[in-house]
Amino acid sequence: MSAPRDQHFLVDRRAVEKIAGFVDVSGRRVLEIGPGEGILTRALLDRGARVVAVEIDPALVEEIEVVFADELAEGRLEIVPGDAKRVDLPPFDIVVANLPYSVSSKITFRLLEIGFEVAVLMYQKEFAQRMIAPPGTSNVGRLSVMVQTYASVKPLLELGPGAFRPRPQVRSWVVRITPHEPQYPIADRKVYADVVRVLFSHRRKTVRKGLRSGKDTFAPEAIERTIADLPDDLLQRRPEDLTLEEFALIANRLSGC
Repeated sequence: MSAPRDQHFLVDRRAVEKIAGFVDVSGRRVLEIGPGEGILTRALLDRGARVVAVEIDPALVEEIEVVFADELAEGRLEIVPGDAKRVDLPPFDIVVANLPYSVSSKITFRLLEIGFEVAVLMYQKEFAQRMIAPPGTSNVGRLSVMVQTYASVKPLLELGPGAFRPRPQVRSWVVRITPHEPQYPIADRKVYADVVRVLFSHRRKTVRKGLRSGKDTFAPEAIERTIADLPDDLLQRRPEDLTLEEFALIANRLSGC
């Protein structure tokens, strides 16, 4: 079967075994997004996982239903047809998946919002590098700040194009994501997310100018009150130079804290 657009099937069995073994899945409910032809699904089931597989392609859903008919009948596998960015998801403990490159960001944000114990996820290498970029570096952005605020990320494995069919034009990283509470108090998580989004939407502007560009998101009086409360040296910097603590400070001031 040919892969749908943007989907590259993982075919390297040694890589599959490593990915399935990075966390103990025995007896756990494991969410797999984009199971494709089921090579990773099989490895997870063989390790005692109860798998919830979300697949957007109807043809692949039909194929999985045939290949895994016994596991479906036994209740060890549940197939959820639909788009993982918006479909209702049943409860799960762990996530193990080879994410489609084009929706990596949206799915990652959604998973962090829902919550999970640990995730082993495959991304395009450059995307994963942005996730772990520290403040003051060229790769830092909204993704870096939001992921690092709510989770720790550890690279586990790098894979070349030959591990997939068809071969992608990029290299891939497998990472482990472990959620945690923010290091610094955040009064309102929505305001925090809005601050990060607004400032990085104007990343070449200073924090002062970036905040004032967010009048469609924040009340003008709240913006001016916040600017008056913040240190001048912070206001003169650009968002890529801010620490997580400073993003929390800005958001808390906007929240009136």
